[in-house]
Amino acid sequence: MEVVNENNENKITAEQLETVQKQQKDLQNLLVNIGIMESQKHGALHALEMLNKEVEEFKAQLEAQYGAININVADGTYSAIAVPEAQWEEL
Repeated sequence: MEVVNENNENKITAEQLETVQKQQKDLQNLLVNIGIMESQKHGALHALEMLNKEVEEFKAQLEAQYGAININVADGTYSAIAVPEAQWEEL
């Protein structure tokens, strides 16, 4: 393809410019979307951390009331966890 330059300007064709502009716009949109997703990920990880803390605190309350137990989350029944004698000495 021969480049015809009538105005002695160093310029790509209008079609090429349109392609470059579209590609740059698409790249910018993807980068913005990645930034949004990273922000959402950060928020979700923080919420997960807070929920894990709540779970651990509640588990401690249950253990103080019932001892070491396994809970069936489907029906609320529980069974005691056998703690080896060696661990009792550490407590």
